[in-house]
Amino acid sequence: MANDASTNLWISLGDRALSLVKRTDSAALLLARLTVGVLFVSTGWGKVNNLAKVTDFFTELGIPMPGFNAVLASYTELVCGALLVIGLASRLAAVPLVITMVVAIVTAKKSELHGVPDLFGFVEWTYLVILVVIFALGPGKIALDALLERRLRSAALRQSAQG
Repeated sequence: MANDASTNLWISLGDRALSLVKRTDSAALLLARLTVGVLFVSTGWGKVNNLAKVTDFFTELGIPMPGFNAVLASYTELVCGALLVIGLASRLAAVPLVITMVVAIVTAKKSELHGVPDLFGFVEWTYLVILVVIFALGPGKIALDALLERRLRSAALRQSAQG
């Protein structure tokens, strides 16, 4: 019997710990979104205000249509970063930023990439992983996406109750 009580205690503690961890999901996703979002807003703003320099850099890297791609990458970072900060269309905003990080790794970091283990030393890889997490798990409950979803669900329930 003492063994059953001990087992139940451990199960209860495990359930409580799991419940606490689950309650931190949204805070962790908020922190992830803010971290990469603010970073991309900052770098995007810098690039938007120095498009000639970005175009020259893209030309050096051999990126096709460097002028167009400089504008595309710069505004992608600025706009999608801002969307992540406010938590609006977060999953959608993460996709172009993932593509931007992949391009950065295979162009700007190409000379430093000698194998898969090298990826783990690139800050671009870290951002890419955080973006994939945001894409997979969503923005969390502390986001405009979640607020809009709650309001739309509430409106749909009211409408179905009426008719």
